Amino acid sequence: MKPNSQDLPLVYSCSGCSSAAQMANYLAVKLDRLGEAEMSCIVGVGGNVKKLVKTATSGRKMIVIDGCPLTCSKACLSQHDLEPTLHFELSKFQVKKKNHEDFDPQQADEILEMIKKEIKNLSK
Repeated sequence: MKPNSQDLPLVYSCSGCSSAAQMANYLAVKLDRLGEAEMSCIVGVGGNVKKLVKTATSGRKMIVIDGCPLTCSKACLSQHDLEPTLHFELSKFQVKKKNHEDFDPQQADEILEMIKKEIKNLSK
């Protein structure tokens, strides 16, 4: 039985132009599609779109995946005094930020497994 989406943590990610940013977005999409979290739009939160800010401020647990030390997604949430429950900054996983290149899918899948374990620990 699929969990009610309201019971899932929200997941936000950057989705910039670098390989690290695209990996962050890939990981968030995978978590959404696997039913581990519900992805929402960080640009809408940063852009102060009412409906998306309402979702972000709903009190649900939040997972944020940023590709690099700029932590843009986390910064978007902080505009609304929100702190993520879990924050993953991919450079801490030895993910290199490269422009005009794709991310390493094998590395992404390894990181995905680590993130899934952390999410499971949230519900304990």
